[in-house]
Amino acid sequence: MSSGTLYDKVWDRHKVTTLPSGQDQLFVGLHLIHEVTSPQAFGMLRERDIEVARPDLTHATVDHIVPTADQSRPYGDDAAEQMMSELEENVREAGIEFDDPGTGNQGIVHVIGPEQGLTQPGKTIVCGDSHTSTHGAFGALAFGIGTSQIRDVLATQTIAMEKKKVRKIEVTGELGESVTAKDVILTIIRELGVEGGVGYVYEYGGEAIESLDMEGRMSICNMSIEGGARAGYVNPDETTYEWLRDTDEFRDDPEEFDRLMPYWESIRSDEDAEYDDVVTIDGSAIEPVVTWGTTPGQGIGITEPIPSPEELPEGKQDVARRAQEHMRVTPGETMQGYEIDVAFLGSCTNARLSDLRAGAEVVRGRTVDPDVRALVVPGSQRVKAAAEAEGLDEVFREAGFEWRQAGCSMCLGMNEDQLVGDQASASSSNRNFVGRQGSKDGRTVLMSPPMVAAAAIKGEVTDVRDLPKTEEVRA
Repeated sequence: MSSGTLYDKVWDRHKVTTLPSGQDQLFVGLHLIHEVTSPQAFGMLRERDIEVARPDLTHATVDHIVPTADQSRPYGDDAAEQMMSELEENVREAGIEFDDPGTGNQGIVHVIGPEQGLTQPGKTIVCGDSHTSTHGAFGALAFGIGTSQIRDVLATQTIAMEKKKVRKIEVTGELGESVTAKDVILTIIRELGVEGGVGYVYEYGGEAIESLDMEGRMSICNMSIEGGARAGYVNPDETTYEWLRDTDEFRDDPEEFDRLMPYWESIRSDEDAEYDDVVTIDGSAIEPVVTWGTTPGQGIGITEPIPSPEELPEGKQDVARRAQEHMRVTPGETMQGYEIDVAFLGSCTNARLSDLRAGAEVVRGRTVDPDVRALVVPGSQRVKAAAEAEGLDEVFREAGFEWRQAGCSMCLGMNEDQLVGDQASASSSNRNFVGRQGSKDGRTVLMSPPMVAAAAIKGEVTDVRDLPKTEEVRA
């Protein structure tokens, strides 16, 4: 088993005891909740007359069902309004801080935690959402949990978990032109498989990872779960600390920052740490990646041909055939020229300020294809405000994009933002499963924000590197 890794250190420091089941009981440093997975857990507590143990370590927002076009109450969808009302009642009774849309702090749960400084190195973080692994970008151990586990954490501020193995993934070299963190993680999942991480947590390192800003690291850790891993993390460094210094938690309290810094440094993986597995990927060989199928692991470089099912391992051939039939793609061809109906720039993977900047830089001075519906959905109200202060909203609007309110939106289609019929979507989100974006016949192609922007302009999947530079467009 691994030793001396950040995972081992943080796990050991939060371990309360070993249970008769063989699982460890861990203290939870931050519990994030939203409107979809928490109502049942609060109901279970009421049935047993149990109060929330640590409301001060619990933080709520609304993201999955909140409308992004019109957030006036009551919501047009009765189920959404009911979930919102239940969340409001639950947090009020428990005394939990709640970032509702009236605060200016509302947003996707995995965006607001980092931007407010709630997410910190060395913390254990849980949330009833699979993409909680996002927070590992800060050197935290962050896990998605189910409703019964939410109940347990609300009641005890602890959780029972089985310790996993640690795989170190080193991405070496320098990333090429227009290659983003999204392309890196799609490449990792392609190489290791959607089940390759089962039984592991992933530690990401190497020059290519260390050169990323915090938002890029969050994108990579966000999709660890798509590769089957229980969690993913990056060791904290000066890039991490620079981000944290400017958050709500530390902006006006540098003494607290200085007090915590030694702990953050201490939990970094040791130079001689032992791993259960090590994988090396050449970052300089990665190009913009798009998916051709119905899992995040079915991806290729934009210039590569779609594989023939017969070329794949026997266990993946039938899955590939069904995926290609659903997506209407032909082996041997590239994804370039694949026509789209919708372009979606958003989700907890790619809806932060740097993502919007990257998309805006591509569309500046251009116009969305007339047959494409294009949406930009900021990850939080703060991201939206910051983007508007830079004029990014005007760039998108002038190009023909819809500029929406903060929320999960079309990533999972639990709101009014959904594909219709067999529409094809160029999406910066994290999952391309059949029905994921609201229609069982819909088709989703995952890609980076710049690639989504390029697809919106051309009306088809396009290599963003082939578009003239912005300066040339202005000229």
